[in-house]
Amino acid sequence: MPVPTIDPELRDPADVAPTDSYQRFDPVWVFRGGNWRAGVIEAASARAAMVTYRPSDSRGTGVDTLTARFVLARADRDPLLDRVTTS
Repeated sequence: MPVPTIDPELRDPADVAPTDSYQRFDPVWVFRGGNWRAGVIEAASARAAMVTYRPSDSRGTGVDTLTARFVLARADRDPLLDRVTTS
């Protein structure tokens, strides 16, 4: 899945998943600094989600709290953010 190109302000509210529909470690895109960035849900409530995300193409991460408009489910794996689970 390529990086989203939609402006979060132009998203149809019917297409925006509520933040409390996300679970811990769900992979998401987050809109920060004018760009969509790979992120992971840390916690979510009915009003906002706390995410760890990559603010640039480097290995560093940031943590922020965002409303639903600025969060979008991500299908592609990010090797620096997504947890590897073993059975």
